[in-house]
Amino acid sequence: MLLNTDRGFNLNRRAFLGRTTGALGSLALAHLLAEESRPIRANEDIVRQATKAKSVICLFQHGGPSQMDLFDPKPELAKWHGKPYPGTLETQNDKNIGKLLASPFTFRAAGKSGITLSELLPFTAGIADEITLVRSMHTESVDHESALRLIHSGKFQAGRPTLGSWTIYGLGSENRDMPAYVVLTDPKGLPVDGVLNWSSGWLPAAYQGTPFRSGVSPVANLVTPEAITTKARLGQLEYLSELNRAHLAHHRDNTELAARIANFETAARMQTAVPSVLDVATESEATRRLYGLDRPETREYGTRCLMARRLVERGVRFVQLFLNRQPWDTHAKNAETLKGLCARTDQPSAALVQDLKQRGMLDSTIVLWCGEFGRLPVSQGPDGRDHNRHAFSLWIAGGGFKKGYAHGTTDDFGYKAVENRVSIHDLHATLLHALNLDHSRLTYPHDGRDDSLTDIDVTKARVIPELLA
Repeated sequence: MLLNTDRGFNLNRRAFLGRTTGALGSLALAHLLAEESRPIRANEDIVRQATKAKSVICLFQHGGPSQMDLFDPKPELAKWHGKPYPGTLETQNDKNIGKLLASPFTFRAAGKSGITLSELLPFTAGIADEITLVRSMHTESVDHESALRLIHSGKFQAGRPTLGSWTIYGLGSENRDMPAYVVLTDPKGLPVDGVLNWSSGWLPAAYQGTPFRSGVSPVANLVTPEAITTKARLGQLEYLSELNRAHLAHHRDNTELAARIANFETAARMQTAVPSVLDVATESEATRRLYGLDRPETREYGTRCLMARRLVERGVRFVQLFLNRQPWDTHAKNAETLKGLCARTDQPSAALVQDLKQRGMLDSTIVLWCGEFGRLPVSQGPDGRDHNRHAFSLWIAGGGFKKGYAHGTTDDFGYKAVENRVSIHDLHATLLHALNLDHSRLTYPHDGRDDSLTDIDVTKARVIPELLA
């Protein structure tokens, strides 16, 4: 489509933007700052009566944390160490599959609740009375990418809306100066499956995650380059405004275009809002120590956990933290790798829960710590563990979830969830329920029918009341 503007020329809009700027974010529509703009509105027809939870912080652990080394002690596994598994195992990789492998770590009861946790998680043990530990999770894929898509979007297929997108589609946003869905990426790089982890799929683009980074420039291409003067930038923005108005006039029913322009509005306001929100230097020394910012091994992850609290504090609805690639994928050196990962993430994760509680924010914020699947009870090579879709563990704190509670059990070796099993669909339904949303009614038209995060299949998705207070 060629654009005809009052300046008397024809121009392909996409070509123009591609030639004149490296990123649309830096050409945010600042002229709209003076106009009234509303945040994404909640879908009031599907929001249930108000309960406490209104936001989510997801600490996602790519790769599949080992449940029998962290959350699910198995004395029988220790007794059978070095012996063949007495049955049939499903593996992701048949190479180097060995004998039963006991955990080298000790487990201790924690808190008044007595939840038993690995010695690798001393700080999580300190919040044991605040968490719901689910030991009976299971999923449908033993492949990383498929399992990631399942836990994020409910199905194997790529390009579907994620939990964060469904959440803000249902609840709307609270802060017009910030995105409703923020992703805090690892400075070392993207996780496996990249941006698909926070895609809005076929929901309008306004519902996708917005990646933030730690450092002086948290949002890519948001700050005006020093070489461009204020007068020049205003001229660019005015010109872009004309192009957008002309294009939108020809496509008034194009929701993606309208959402894109709305995102530009947000980007303009973010230029002043984001730096102050993410400036953790303004926090007290006690808070910085709580998150481990004074220690090199916890500083980076602790900074992002602290950023997550600050974002939620200012009305961001859904915040997600990711690690580079898939570090919990311990096909080799399982014990050594777990030690390093827990040293990096345990203190900041627990600090987030403690900090939210002491600020009176934990009741309204769900903290979810999870990966995409678990590990096998047998060795892979001398000291690794292969993928396991039949059992894994995760924990949830705040937001109306039961405190100091361990749910479900696995078999004697931790291979399969056998009691009070919880599927990915059940997890999604229960999280949405805690956020005042009915998973069976939170739908959007797609491919000629109403689709949803749980796809409305009541046989596959059920709210688990035992997880809720």
